Amino acid sequence: MYSFMNDYSEGAHPRILELLLKSNLEQNIGYGLDTHTEKSKEYIKRLIDNDNADIHYIPGGTLTNLLVVSAFLRPHQCVISADTGHINVHETGAIEATGHKVAVAPAVDGKLTPESIQSILDYHCDEHMVQPKMVYISNATELGTIYTRKELKEIRKICTKNGLILFLDGARLGSALTAAPNDLTMADICQLTDVFYIGGTKNGALLGEALIISNEKLKADFRYLIKQRGALLAKGFIMGIQFEGLFQDNLFFELASHANSMSGKIATILERCGYSFYMPPCTNQLFPIIPNDLLGELSKSFLYSIQSSIDKDKSIIRIVTSWATTQKSVDSLTDFFLNHSIKTDMDIRNVGGRG
Repeated sequence: MYSFMNDYSEGAHPRILELLLKSNLEQNIGYGLDTHTEKSKEYIKRLIDNDNADIHYIPGGTLTNLLVVSAFLRPHQCVISADTGHINVHETGAIEATGHKVAVAPAVDGKLTPESIQSILDYHCDEHMVQPKMVYISNATELGTIYTRKELKEIRKICTKNGLILFLDGARLGSALTAAPNDLTMADICQLTDVFYIGGTKNGALLGEALIISNEKLKADFRYLIKQRGALLAKGFIMGIQFEGLFQDNLFFELASHANSMSGKIATILERCGYSFYMPPCTNQLFPIIPNDLLGELSKSFLYSIQSSIDKDKSIIRIVTSWATTQKSVDSLTDFFLNHSIKTDMDIRNVGGRG
């Protein structure tokens, strides 16, 4: 049984485990004030080209989102999200539990647009409604799509015009930045957002997200808020060591590139076999449309998730690759689809190999 359910099924990359083992008996200062954490922050600051950014390590994505939204909004303010946004559909009302509303706009390929943001601003017109103050986007999005530099600049422009905080969820930022169509850098993202995070949990770390605050007005007292929410780990050096391992060389991007490469090979075979996609393949998340009568057979050998039903005959499934996805598992999955091709061309196996 091979799992394509998510990109956090495995533990951590061996090089990170080696660093953890090597430093295991060190006596480190707690709460992220250790030398490993400081070194990892130096690496990230170099990458984002911003020595003045504040960097905090938070154990997980939902907790990071909750912290950012609750810290930077006043009680009467709300956050704007795409309807597919993680804070809207996969966080059990965590944002609402802090007393803040998620104002939802229709997504375009999983992304917010200036027009959708403006529609929320136009609707929330006076003090009888919550006041939009933050825009939340994900890169890569929950549908595996990515923002271009032009799109992010346009969102930055409307945020600046309307005094909105721009927050980018980077749980899968590695996959986004190593995707073939990408034209953004980490430095671009730091410059164009007020706050964003780099996901480690879904890209080779045991756990942890690196939250980066570039807006000077948002920096004050944030460690107090991390502590208050239970996210300031005594053994914070465990996250520092992992991000030191991810960014002391090119490991972070190597792992994300591998996940994208494995996904690309699967997508190539699916396309050759005649399958279509709900969203164009781009990153490590694929959303092929599969006949329902094939799902039972697929489930015998592979773990995946069903995104939604198209009709009584077809469903959208989600296939996710990771930094640890093996060629063997990809070959097994692509062989399955080659054997269940919906094309009539029986010579499909001879068209360009596995991709």
